[in-house]
Amino acid sequence: MKYMPSVQRRIGMLISCFVMMGSLHAQSGYNQSKPLDPANMDMSVTACSDFYRYANGGWVDRNPVPAAYSNWGSFSELTVRNDEILRSILEESQAKKDAPRGTSYQLVGDFYASGMDSAAAEVSGIAPLREEFRKVESINTLSDLQKVIAHFHLSIGNPFFMISSQQDFKNSEEVIASIDQAGLTLPDRDFYVKEDDRYKNIRQEYHDYMVKIFRMLGDKQAAAEANAKIVMTIETRLAHASMTRVELRDPSKVYNRMAVSDLKKLVPSFGWDTYLKDMNLRNVASLNVAQPEFMKEVNAMLTSVPIKEWKTYLRWHLIDEVAQYLGSKYVNAHFAFHGTVLNGQKELQPRWRRVLRTIDRTIGDALGQLYTAKTFRPEAKARALEMVHNLQAAFRERLQSLDWMSDATRKKALEKLDSFVPKIGYTDKWKTYDGLKIDNGAYVLNVHRANEFETRRQLEKVGKPVDRTEWFMTPSTVNAYYNPLLNEIVFPAGILQPPFFDPDADDAVNYGGMGAVIGHEITHGFDDQGRQFDAKGNLSDWWTEEDATRFIERARRVEEQFNQYVAIDTLRVNGKLTLGENIADLGGLAIAYHALKKAQQGKTTEKIDGFTPEQRFFLAWAQMWRRNYTPANLKQRLVTDPHSPSVFRANGPIANMPQFFEAFGCKGGDSMVRTADKQVKIW
Repeated sequence: MKYMPSVQRRIGMLISCFVMMGSLHAQSGYNQSKPLDPANMDMSVTACSDFYRYANGGWVDRNPVPAAYSNWGSFSELTVRNDEILRSILEESQAKKDAPRGTSYQLVGDFYASGMDSAAAEVSGIAPLREEFRKVESINTLSDLQKVIAHFHLSIGNPFFMISSQQDFKNSEEVIASIDQAGLTLPDRDFYVKEDDRYKNIRQEYHDYMVKIFRMLGDKQAAAEANAKIVMTIETRLAHASMTRVELRDPSKVYNRMAVSDLKKLVPSFGWDTYLKDMNLRNVASLNVAQPEFMKEVNAMLTSVPIKEWKTYLRWHLIDEVAQYLGSKYVNAHFAFHGTVLNGQKELQPRWRRVLRTIDRTIGDALGQLYTAKTFRPEAKARALEMVHNLQAAFRERLQSLDWMSDATRKKALEKLDSFVPKIGYTDKWKTYDGLKIDNGAYVLNVHRANEFETRRQLEKVGKPVDRTEWFMTPSTVNAYYNPLLNEIVFPAGILQPPFFDPDADDAVNYGGMGAVIGHEITHGFDDQGRQFDAKGNLSDWWTEEDATRFIERARRVEEQFNQYVAIDTLRVNGKLTLGENIADLGGLAIAYHALKKAQQGKTTEKIDGFTPEQRFFLAWAQMWRRNYTPANLKQRLVTDPHSPSVFRANGPIANMPQFFEAFGCKGGDSMVRTADKQVKIW
């Protein structure tokens, strides 16, 4: 969905997911024969030397990254089952030629038909985009430029900056408009500004990719070279003005509400009245400007960059955004850079899977209604909700016994915990798509219309009451998230399946898997970002100064721990970027273990496959993180992903847990045992 990445970027990745969005792909089905399969392990190493390898070595050796993927793991194996179900739904919908217009069957069926019509895409080429290119070519003035920018922002992409809606950070009952940095093609500002050989090589590959695409559009070689240079120069200026991903994690830095009159003073070269009218925000009196310094640079560039160069920049952003929906020469060129150069993929995904992903992103609730009707059982929801309540109870007990937190802060923390809203499976209020035109014509036009429909839906929320039923993931997604503005923890149906959640598995496996997922999301409410929001979702300092200092010191030790991990070559994990997720892993695992011990009370605790319940708990945790990466994808993730690589997600938290040491008989001096002075416990 076009809108979801904007939400995450706008608030500095404040909506905290269990795994990085966009990384969940699959090739072959989940076929593990039992909840914990010893065949996945590597008994040649000990649990106390490298637990990730001990738990996953057999699987890692048997499962290199498939050619069409950038990474491959347990999430991938599960996602394929959902993909096959979704594919059957799409094919069934496509076959319903008499489905009434506007129904889920008609929308997803015609969308799928248009996406799968590769012959039509080859014949039409860029013809469906003639009007879009004409709009860009007709720009002669700054006023013309901003009209086209507004059009792009609605349906195509986010050149210059992006606009969206958000709950006000300091009044969570109010929805306001927000403006955020954007306008780059490469994954992050670092790709433009850093001088390491790796970044220089990628910039050269990017230049070559642009030249190739401009040549496809009919430019001669010299013109294509010149146009690529123009785009790179503009994007590099925007990159230098952009906040780093670490800076974006600070909610106070990206909350700058101001009157529209002050925005006009900040960026006087842009006609804000006309732009806001075009975005149907004519009555907005104030809004959030997430990065004022970035917008100052946009203002300077509007007056210093010639109109002709802006046209080149927009022409580029148009074709790069849509290339993946066109004929094979554009699709292949787009993939060669975005897939192979940036992520190490060797083969293009099959067409049906690419179309499925697009439909899920754009009209996911229409597809989701059909998916949940076929797959999600009420008893699964009830069992998951029971686990959520058990994890909340365990966290409450841990809060009440924390030795570093004062009673004043503890009272506020308990109030926040008790206000958590769990969402399980799928929304109780499906989005409607009344008025959205989807037909079996040009695929790219369906994508644009769906993008515009959802963007307008989100912008229409400005000034209206907050919809607390809204979900930011589709039901089939193998993921989960915490949203501090709604103080909610959300678990789509997609993740409530083995290996994360198995109704037939023992408690130890379910608590080490889904229990840790739930604990992870609960802990996000109290990580370095989440702790800055109160029970009502407002950015508010509810901590005593002493308690805040104690938390920051503990968080610093987590940051230092992960800074030491070398992921590939000489590249290390960024402890600041990944801090929130690392805290959530550490806290979530500790909470889940606490809940398991409560669940075991009065029950027999026999070994299964030779492992105690405690050992199975930690094995379930580690096996959840089995994953292989291409080198390119891993290197990119170290810059862009707020989650640590899987090996460190498995090993990092348990290296601080005496419960793990006891379960496997680890002693001081073992690789998996951090020294007592370095072990950290927060929650």
